[in-house]
Amino acid sequence: MEEAEVERLVLEAKESIEAAINYRRELQHRLRGLGQARTQIKESAAHTRDALRQHFQDMRNAVSKMLDERLTVLLQQVEAIEHESIKPLDDCQKLLEHGVSTAEDLLREGEVAVSTTGENHQNLCNFTNKALHIQLDSLPEVPSLVEVPCLSAQLDDSLLSVARDHISSHGTVASRPPVQIEELIERPGGILVKWCKVDDDFVVQDYRLQYRRHNSGHFEDSYVGPDCEFIVLQIDPNVNYQFRVCARGDGRQEWSPWSVPQMGHTCLIPHEWSPGLEGYSLSSRRNIALRNDSPCQSVLYSKTATYFPGQTLTFRVETSGQLDKRDSIGVCVDKDGGCDSLQRDQAVCISPGGAVYVNGKEMTNQLPPVSPGSTITFDMETVSLGPNNNNEGPHQRRRVTIGSGNREVVFDWLLEQSCDALYFGCSFVHPNWKVLVF
Repeated sequence: MEEAEVERLVLEAKESIEAAINYRRELQHRLRGLGQARTQIKESAAHTRDALRQHFQDMRNAVSKMLDERLTVLLQQVEAIEHESIKPLDDCQKLLEHGVSTAEDLLREGEVAVSTTGENHQNLCNFTNKALHIQLDSLPEVPSLVEVPCLSAQLDDSLLSVARDHISSHGTVASRPPVQIEELIERPGGILVKWCKVDDDFVVQDYRLQYRRHNSGHFEDSYVGPDCEFIVLQIDPNVNYQFRVCARGDGRQEWSPWSVPQMGHTCLIPHEWSPGLEGYSLSSRRNIALRNDSPCQSVLYSKTATYFPGQTLTFRVETSGQLDKRDSIGVCVDKDGGCDSLQRDQAVCISPGGAVYVNGKEMTNQLPPVSPGSTITFDMETVSLGPNNNNEGPHQRRRVTIGSGNREVVFDWLLEQSCDALYFGCSFVHPNWKVLVF
């Protein structure tokens, strides 16, 4: 066999060995995934059994307690009726027994008086007078049996039928939760969580999103409402977080089972306002800026250029103050400490009144005025300058979309110099404006 042929066979053998190694690695990876799936089924089944046993034991205890309480009430009612009904009979019995005793005494005296008639007529006279005063023809009234209570218990066996109907349909077992997390998207200092309903028969009233640091042990509520996505902020970069979501059916109070927890993280550093500018107070994470009462003739910029094309930059106006034409919120190529507004060259911005400025010039199209709770979004992508210039050299064109309320404006922005990331900023003349950036 020729040397070239041997080399070819060796090469093919090495390629086969490498393919076998990759094949084995992939099979082992899938075996681990299969083991995780098996573990999820086993653990969720065990958890469901425990939950069912505990729930029905709690129900049994609660129903037994309610039955005991109801029995006690009814027995107390029987005792009260019995005591109230017996009392007049006791009074009548005392009266009758007193009459019997009086009659017996009179009878003995009469017998003595009659037996001694020949000896003493006075005894006979005394007995006759006493008998006339006793009124032997007056008898107390005794109630008949139909006039006194005859206690009984009215028990409706239909309760068992109703209970049987409710119990027979109480509780369900589902192989999957009705809602699952669909996608986790990185955001600067946050994660956009998207979820979807997977049970077509489940009518959703609200969703509930929770998150926690991986293995921290405690989930926290992040969102409750009808939307199917939410940006979870205050996420530390390069830290794993777990997310889960559940739903509440229309007209119901209880929440559905939780979705399978999903792991997510962000590598994007959070947007921060630059500290130290008099006239603005910042939150502890520096993502909220408040215009205070101190005088300020400058723009508050971001700490660094952290806005990249392809991302969505969002501002949310938390509180508002008095309007001024110079007020602005937007992005720019660089910081310019000599300007009191972003309505300048190499910047695009929106004023709280809805006017849009590109390089200091106001556009014809306007957006709705902002108010507390309004969000303003900036989306950008790099576009080609034309067939003879593909964004090479100092110039660069950006396709900009600014959204506010339910409207948006789209335009191309020509930058005099190429840049990877942009600064963001805001300027307000009057106090009480508070803006969150994410």
